[in-house]
Amino acid sequence: MNGMQCRMARAGLDWSGKELSERAGVRPATISAFEKGGAALTTTVDKLREAFLVTSRVRFEGETGVFVQPFEG
Repeated sequence: MNGMQCRMARAGLDWSGKELSERAGVRPATISAFEKGGAALTTTVDKLREAFLVTSRVRFEGETGVFVQPFEG
């Protein structure tokens, strides 16, 4: 997952940076920097990816693909 995919997944789930921060256990500033193209530790990216995947609504494919299932509730 790269910064662009992170930003797209977050938008698809209608999550703020703060919400992703709370779900992933990383600082909002870290998310902002990553989404703007900054480097992030592998462990940080893993935490972000897991926060998305645990919803069972997000799937990442390749270096650009992000698929978000609509909320059914």
